[in-house]
Amino acid sequence: MWRFGRTVTRQNGHRQLHPAATKKRITLTLSAVDGHGVRRTFLRGIGPYGSMRNERMSLMNSSSTGFDLRLFSNSISDTDPVNIHKQRLMLWFSHLPREEKQFVGYFSPESMHVEPLIMERNPEDRRGLSTSPFKGKAAVSHSLTVEQLFDGRYSEAQGRGPNILLYGAVGTGKSTVVRKLVLDWCAGSVLSQFKLVVPFSCEDLSNLTKITSLRDLVGRKYMHLRKTPFLNGDGNQAKEVLFIFNGMEKMKLDFRIGSTDLCSDPNEALPPASIVVNLLRKYLLPEASILITTRLSAVDYIPKKYVSRFLQICGFSDPDRQRAYFTSRLLLQTEEKPNKEAESLIEMLFLNLQKESQLAAACFLPSYCWLTCANLHFLHFTNVHAPIRTLTGIYTSFLRLNFGGEVLATGDISSQEPQTSLMLYVVRTVGKLAFDGVTSKRTSFSKHDLEQWIGGQTKTDEELQQLAVFRTDVLDFFLVPCVEYNNSLTEPNDKRYVFAIPAMQDYLAALYVVLGENKSALEKVTNQLSVIIGQAGEDVTALMSILSKFLPLRIFAIFNLVKLFPKLFERLSSLSKGRIANTMAAEMFRSEDSFNEDVLDQIEQSLLGVQGPQLQQEDDTRSFELYPIFMGGLLHYGNRRLLDQLGCSIKSATVAQITRTLKKQLIKESTKLLPPAELMDVLVLLYELQNPQLMAEVLRPIKTINLSTVRMTPLKCFVLSSVLDSTPSSFLLDELNLSSCHITPELLPMLWPAFHHSRSVNLQFNSLGPESCALLRDLLLEPNCTMNSLQLCDNSLLDSGASILLDALPGNHSLRKLSLMHTGLGDSAALSLAERLGQHSGLQELNVAYNNIGDSAALTLADACREHPTIHTVHLYLNQLTDAGKRSLHVRGVPQVKGGRRVKTLVSVTEGSDISEDWHPILSVIGKNSLSWERERVREQLQVFLKDLEWGRQQHHSFWKKMHFRRVERVVRKTLQMLERGSTTGTRPASK
Repeated sequence: MWRFGRTVTRQNGHRQLHPAATKKRITLTLSAVDGHGVRRTFLRGIGPYGSMRNERMSLMNSSSTGFDLRLFSNSISDTDPVNIHKQRLMLWFSHLPREEKQFVGYFSPESMHVEPLIMERNPEDRRGLSTSPFKGKAAVSHSLTVEQLFDGRYSEAQGRGPNILLYGAVGTGKSTVVRKLVLDWCAGSVLSQFKLVVPFSCEDLSNLTKITSLRDLVGRKYMHLRKTPFLNGDGNQAKEVLFIFNGMEKMKLDFRIGSTDLCSDPNEALPPASIVVNLLRKYLLPEASILITTRLSAVDYIPKKYVSRFLQICGFSDPDRQRAYFTSRLLLQTEEKPNKEAESLIEMLFLNLQKESQLAAACFLPSYCWLTCANLHFLHFTNVHAPIRTLTGIYTSFLRLNFGGEVLATGDISSQEPQTSLMLYVVRTVGKLAFDGVTSKRTSFSKHDLEQWIGGQTKTDEELQQLAVFRTDVLDFFLVPCVEYNNSLTEPNDKRYVFAIPAMQDYLAALYVVLGENKSALEKVTNQLSVIIGQAGEDVTALMSILSKFLPLRIFAIFNLVKLFPKLFERLSSLSKGRIANTMAAEMFRSEDSFNEDVLDQIEQSLLGVQGPQLQQEDDTRSFELYPIFMGGLLHYGNRRLLDQLGCSIKSATVAQITRTLKKQLIKESTKLLPPAELMDVLVLLYELQNPQLMAEVLRPIKTINLSTVRMTPLKCFVLSSVLDSTPSSFLLDELNLSSCHITPELLPMLWPAFHHSRSVNLQFNSLGPESCALLRDLLLEPNCTMNSLQLCDNSLLDSGASILLDALPGNHSLRKLSLMHTGLGDSAALSLAERLGQHSGLQELNVAYNNIGDSAALTLADACREHPTIHTVHLYLNQLTDAGKRSLHVRGVPQVKGGRRVKTLVSVTEGSDISEDWHPILSVIGKNSLSWERERVREQLQVFLKDLEWGRQQHHSFWKKMHFRRVERVVRKTLQMLERGSTTGTRPASK
């Protein structure tokens, strides 16, 4: 619904914000309370796409908002009240809530609107189900546009304006359509027959307690319209007026003559609900047109004789509308050049939608299109300049956009019962169902399950009314028919239902647990008794303190037991909070989920689908690894603040108790050797917690982070760096293994903080090029650089990249091992390396194997290594070396004087007619990497090794010597056989 007035909390946590991204902000509060108690709030929640909900406006002097405060101040000079009204409406309706501002820079707000399907309904079937998302193409041709809502054919007789009822389920886009209608009217592009459009929020009207007249009601909300002649009631001027009442389900309208007085005077004071009723009855300003939006449960609140036209908004019923929305969000960005990654995302997403997948059924609601885009932005467009976002925060914001501040109304006019928070009701019903599914590893539910968990214990009429409203308006927002299962059914009664977005089940189950709704029966009874006895104990203590002056003190010992019970409850409650933390740890480190893909990849696959062959698994089961991560994210203060607006309060004392126990469990589990994907999940959990102190304490005992083979994305790089950056500057990892992680040059800047906390960095088998070496050079030249080992094997650095990297040698004092194996180096890089080695005094091992280095450059490099004071090993095997060159290199490694320092020069498995003492490490490295290297070249080198071994064996007559040669030959032949068979595991081995 609409409203200004809630405070916007600016997102903190900008990391290394680029100066160009910093803008001056001015806060304009458009909320006030006048002397009559009228709250001048205006816009509330215009839907999740292009929407605004519960916000105090933060106006930016930048082009991202499309407006400047100077424009607003200059516009006031216009004396025409209608023009002032248009300017202010456009200003107010054009601003985006905080949840939308995270996308500013990725799309143009003016171009992101996509018209949902609007269909006309007959009064008899006006509450029919929405059009099927897979069978709506025939209905698309009958879709109405905003311009057609007020067709002249529907104007009533005797000069009465039409009453249009626009209804739809939660998330279908009712408020967004109204928002676009108002903006277009202000711009003069639609509804030119109306000279005045007056929007109202029915929720705001329902909160007004004092009577007022129509003119005063309009004047208090829009001061510039206090004296407008359109509302005088004289003549037929009101026919050019359009009233918009958004969210009519929030008002308790009573059309009974005995309950609502008839009124035709715009100056007569009445309750706001009576004014709306008289407008709809056409007693008050009968010439005015009215547009009402409401949810399905409230369609019958207005008798059909007062409605000229029933229109149902059906969301995005076909893939074309969905694709148009995703294109406006992900592809039509403000950059000059098209974003190739966004284009790829659009194609994969559209392919998944065309399959009539579960995602296509969810995106029938525009709200879930928004959530899908928010997830994809989070996964693919996270960067160091943007405010910190978390996955839990996205889902919490999503629910706030759709249900912020709402209560579960029953429509009973006379009901005086306290109203229940709608979101809390969702947690206690749908959340309970989600929790049951997580604990039993189920994703689909039968009708019997829904009846059991959602409303199965309702008893009173009030509860039954709430349940009916909830099932009509809200239940279908979370649970939708299972597409794959129901398509194969023959009996319609056997339908099964799933959560619209799989992650929503994990989120609601986590919220159900963290809110403490899964208490045992003993805990619930104990809680109630504790409150009663605690209150009674205070009264009894006060009374006994007076009587103790007249009676013996022994009598009062019994009353101390009254105080004991609440303390026992506190102990029981503390154990319950500890159980929540233990549940989080147990779900986080389940052995059966150890080798699944990390949770961020699982989310992406649920959105974009899985290309190629898939593993066979039961349709009704999946891992719920997001469940514990959401539990951790809900403990963050920012999410708790948003949940409090939804009526779901998580106390700070509860968070402290859970965090203490969780810290112990995480420290215990994280010190174990975890698979890379599961370790990535732990980092995501720590990131979602947004608790720097907890992050630092959990990471303190960890010495190695091995994320090898994890597909690193901008988000994962940001998560890794954010978590490590929370530790003290003195914290250092022994090794950070990022081999085979698909790291590109664009991702390296995001990993900068992580490199600062690592002694050894392994970046082999990635997609780094020459341009990457500039950042690595700057990293090594940092005054506080602690990196002693840098492995860049199997990256195409080439001579140009090596030349940039070697510029760091003179200024670096920490590097001890440098591995440039299989990086495309030639003679030029080898000679440059030989020239600069003397400028670095601490290097101990140099690996330039499997490159294109010839005899001359290799000999020069070997001489430089021999003259270096600390280098003890140099790897030169698998280069373009001749037999003569190999013998010369062997000689270079022998000390020139007796007792001199020997430099190991690893060239071949043989040294002349003898076996090299370094044959084993050479063959070990080749064996581990042969399947990922150029097979033909490796095969040729191994054949050369066999010839050298065979010739050397023939030169010896000793039986033991011959056996040693045959042993090495067997290892070489085994490597050749493995090379011929090829890899069947599909994993890339790591080199050393």
